[in-house]
Amino acid sequence: MSNLTEHQRTELEAAAFRRLVQHLRDKPEVQNIDLMNLAGFCRNCLSKWYRAAAEERGIELSDPEAREIIYGMPYEDWKAKFQK
Repeated sequence: MSNLTEHQRTELEAAAFRRLVQHLRDKPEVQNIDLMNLAGFCRNCLSKWYRAAAEERGIELSDPEAREIIYGMPYEDWKAKFQK
């Protein structure tokens, strides 16, 4: 294993997560069903994991709020604009 501190590891994981989220925002043509079929998770899964992590830390976050964090806009707007 590396010589990273717990804080460094957390920072790197957070940076990688932010990059993944931005990548998915930059690729709206990639449909959630395609992600689910190929990778076993989609944007909605990420939003649920995000909300669950908040809940574990005593932070109240609704599903719509978590989805907006992942999608970069309200989910209904994203669906209307990009979902096929």
